[in-house]
Amino acid sequence: MKIGILVCGHAAPEVADQFGDYADMFHALLAGRDFTFETYDVEHLQFPTNIRDCDGWLLTGSRHGAYEDHAFIPLLETFIRQAYAAHVPMVGICFGHQIIAQALGGHVEKFDGGWAIGLNDYTFDDLGPVKLNAWHQDQVLRLPEGAQTVASNGFCEHAALVYDDRAFTVQPHPEFESRVIREFVRLRKGSADYPDDIMDLAVENAAKSNDNAVLAQKITDFFKLPREAVHAD
Repeated sequence: MKIGILVCGHAAPEVADQFGDYADMFHALLAGRDFTFETYDVEHLQFPTNIRDCDGWLLTGSRHGAYEDHAFIPLLETFIRQAYAAHVPMVGICFGHQIIAQALGGHVEKFDGGWAIGLNDYTFDDLGPVKLNAWHQDQVLRLPEGAQTVASNGFCEHAALVYDDRAFTVQPHPEFESRVIREFVRLRKGSADYPDDIMDLAVENAAKSNDNAVLAQKITDFFKLPREAVHAD
């Protein structure tokens, strides 16, 4: 199965030099699962020619807000709506989670409750407790029609969404290993509005195990759901 990775942003150079860029992290997360990958740098306006150029689409995280004014965002929203109408499966991570919801009529904004950084516990309807790394302040606060919340915690009500067989999206980062979190904290602690206590806790929690492999399997299962071809107008 060929998965197109729509790169909506790039890791900091210091992170990418050590651990690869976001597309590389997804290659590692989903290795050995009978996927091939093609990468499109949509942040820099490199888009597929057609929604059926790949069998499914994976939308990455980004430093950008889904609600910000960037040239790639309206183009990406159009692509999302076209893929959704044709039942070409999409998986969205962090920004990808948010932009899919926004493109389909949901609402994303900067959460007034602050930041989620590092390892967090989420309750998935079908998996129970799952530990995943997060790095976000923006959240999906109003769902689009057709979306169902399938994971949450006390900080993020809509931490994962399912749109029948068309999209599966998650707010945290199953592609982020502990060492990635440590490096992001090293780079960003003391800047912007990152609270020191949250950054310190993220480093402390990086010593604990995560459930990235559980999400890798869930993403795999979603992409490989049996689907009949739908030809959208």
